[in-house]
Amino acid sequence: MNIPYALPYIGDEEIQQVINTMKSYWLTRGPLTSEFEEKFSAFAGSPHAIGLNSCTAGLHLAQLAVGIGPGDEVITTPYTFAATANTIIHTGAKPVFVDIDPMTMNIDAKLVEQAITPRTKALIPVHFAGFPCEMEELIELANRYRLKIIEDAAHAVYSQYKNRPVGSIGDITCFSFYTTKNLATGEGGMVTASDEEVAERIRVMSLHGMNKNAWKRYSEKGSWYYEVNFAGYKYNMTDIQAAIGLVQLRKLDQMQALRQTYASIYQKAFASCDALITPYDSKEHRHAWHLYVIRLQDHVNISRNEFIVKLTEAGIGTSVHFIPVTSHPYYQQLGYRTELYPAAKEAYERAISLPLYPGMTEEQVHYVAEQVISIANQYRK
Repeated sequence: MNIPYALPYIGDEEIQQVINTMKSYWLTRGPLTSEFEEKFSAFAGSPHAIGLNSCTAGLHLAQLAVGIGPGDEVITTPYTFAATANTIIHTGAKPVFVDIDPMTMNIDAKLVEQAITPRTKALIPVHFAGFPCEMEELIELANRYRLKIIEDAAHAVYSQYKNRPVGSIGDITCFSFYTTKNLATGEGGMVTASDEEVAERIRVMSLHGMNKNAWKRYSEKGSWYYEVNFAGYKYNMTDIQAAIGLVQLRKLDQMQALRQTYASIYQKAFASCDALITPYDSKEHRHAWHLYVIRLQDHVNISRNEFIVKLTEAGIGTSVHFIPVTSHPYYQQLGYRTELYPAAKEAYERAISLPLYPGMTEEQVHYVAEQVISIANQYRK
């Protein structure tokens, strides 16, 4: 059996929608992007949504929109993809890392306050694997210290925190529609914002700082005239991406039901295997199950890397989420050390991300579980 680590769940409906878009000759940002923004805004429970070319672009613009720049500090987790911290660097600000909660693998809200200084301007919590961060504690801190909360929800399309959709909680929320994500458009992202002025800043900055996008200039009712109000960026979404996104959004309940089913199969299969730490879940929140990450216990006499090799030999694709940002050469050169974040370091050394996507079959999920348990039992101390 050969099971890739991840595949997008793309069908004939997405393909036909893209063909229709190509035939319309409107390929860049246009009416479908606006429609996708409106429908995603309603889905996320936010008054404003802006389609972009990536979650990374969203994180960058979100920080600029609330005035973050040189001399400021932004608190986030080291247990994330480098884009989270890179965008802080791009604004000229300094990333300040806070270790993770070993149980949820999200930023440890109880450690955040001690990292706040007079230069701190924002918090960027990352909803790891699709399980929401402890937002009430973070919001309380943000209110007390007058900080902005910019959520990195790259994993968290469909997540809910105490029955509130992620996207309707912090000041700004940034989503990813990368090809492996729960809602995939190949590349692409979306930002939701509670404040109209902030949302408009992001919208204008995403297209060179112009006061009119191409749809407003070149459609039948448009005008050729525009003004550039400041030096913006080329971060906009295209109608080709939005065409896929609209279909994916319609299918999201169905895709999430499959993810939940497969995650439940894993959870049940691994419940009696004390060689593994399984993902944390809670009935209080809704897990989006973007990732299914197991961690090896001490009494497994095989390294994480060797375990991955064994799974590869069994035809099972895997990944590792994440190499801590503080372990990368660039951040090491800036003076960051992963040893200062022991929970993140330990999680990385033990973590294996197993296949979890709607295109799998239950037979494949059971096969993965059986192989993981077999290898773990074979190498028990």
